[in-house]
Amino acid sequence: MIADRRTVATGLIGTLAALFPFPAHARTIVDVRRFGAAGDGVRLDTDAINRAIAAVSRAGGGTVRLTAGRYLSFSIRLRDNVTLLIDRGATLQAADPAVHAGRYDLPEPNRHDLYQDFGHSHWHNSLIWGDGVRNVAILGPGTIDGRGLTRNGPGARWRKGTGERPLSMRQMSRAEIDRLEPDARAMDGLGNKAIALKNARNVRLADLTIRDGGHFAVLATGVDDMAIERLTIDTQRDGIDLDCVRRVRVTGCTVNTPNDDAIVLKSSWALGETRPSEDVLIADCRVSGYDPGTLLDGRRLRTQAVAPDRDRVTGRIKLGTESTGGYRNVTIRDCRFDRCRGLALEAVDGGIMEDIAISGLRMHEVTTAPLFVRLGDRRRGPDGTGIGAVRRIAIRDVTATGIDHRYAATLAGLAGNPVTDIALSDVRLVYAGGGTAADAARAIPDVADAYPEPSMFGVSPAWGLFARHVRGLDVRALTLETATPDARPPILLADVAGATALATPRWSDRIVR
Repeated sequence: MIADRRTVATGLIGTLAALFPFPAHARTIVDVRRFGAAGDGVRLDTDAINRAIAAVSRAGGGTVRLTAGRYLSFSIRLRDNVTLLIDRGATLQAADPAVHAGRYDLPEPNRHDLYQDFGHSHWHNSLIWGDGVRNVAILGPGTIDGRGLTRNGPGARWRKGTGERPLSMRQMSRAEIDRLEPDARAMDGLGNKAIALKNARNVRLADLTIRDGGHFAVLATGVDDMAIERLTIDTQRDGIDLDCVRRVRVTGCTVNTPNDDAIVLKSSWALGETRPSEDVLIADCRVSGYDPGTLLDGRRLRTQAVAPDRDRVTGRIKLGTESTGGYRNVTIRDCRFDRCRGLALEAVDGGIMEDIAISGLRMHEVTTAPLFVRLGDRRRGPDGTGIGAVRRIAIRDVTATGIDHRYAATLAGLAGNPVTDIALSDVRLVYAGGGTAADAARAIPDVADAYPEPSMFGVSPAWGLFARHVRGLDVRALTLETATPDARPPILLADVAGATALATPRWSDRIVR
């Protein structure tokens, strides 16, 4: 009986309940060791953890607790009404199929897997996964160590010839790409996500440390009413990916991902419908592109120069690339970017991006453009997918310094399909400088169907702000500065109509102290 396995005295239940996102889960707290877990980092604890979760869920709900120790495991299956508590001093370690006797759950069939990466199309091939679960939480302050996971996985099966990968990867050999994107059959038995949730409701993730989370440290697809709080993630690919979600809060998280995006909002076709990501808040977070592992050990090294896509290190907050469903009512505020790419807002697969509010960003050592807003025409989606829209974007109170001189803040729509109603206010951008007259004279390609990245256009023709195909641009209190002289103009507007307050920007060819 579950009642016989309780490990917390009745008098403590009231105190613990106040600390739990689901207070009722404090009434029954079971230690996985009572189900046979060893916690010694040698023996596999997969079955014991899953037995504990199943028993607690059958009994109506409660908490499964990993006390201090190292728990070696393959796939852990979440059930309704369960909190998984990883105590201080406890580490849940992803087992390695090449070393340990076992494998991760196989990637489940998904007939909607054509238009997004393999990693986005499957959830069961993960260290922890929940499919259709309700009222679940994964809490720290312990650690998830994903050393047995793989960061790799095939790209989308969709083939168009353009738009599949960033243009920066054009010079990579087929063998180099195959190492990053193995055949889907090679993924059987491997795990490539630390936490994966599909069609879940009422979810809380809090106070965890995740090291080496595979392709995704956290993947949430079709999840409603979710809070992600105070996670610390230092991983070799994506940090937190939110796909087709509603009513989600990401607050107080620190995410280091030099090889891919840190916190990213998407709206793919993985669920077989055009579902927007909406009502999302990302606040008080820090993202970075330090060398892998050196956020957690405190060294914050900067030796890695480029990400696998051959652009400089990543580690940013982004909306996109997958965007069939679009985005609406998204707020990003009071976040810090360190040694990584800047904010990217991208709609290229037919979805509509609207009512996006950005404020209070502080960026240091920006490795591409500090701001990048792009409406594109990739159309990676089912038949009938058209060109989407980008409208009502408000960006205020942003300071970025140490910006790669090649890439200005960029607002780019399409000829005949402009981005509309873009407002910039109280923005200060400090560039390295060094652009040439030849850079200023470059013809800028349209590359309408290319994978969206600031480098897709090459070196910007202006050093501060480049806007093309925009209707309704309101710029107020824009300060542009360079550390060294730059031969390009500070601002270039091409096919921009309805621009207001453009007399207020200030710029200089040196940093103002």
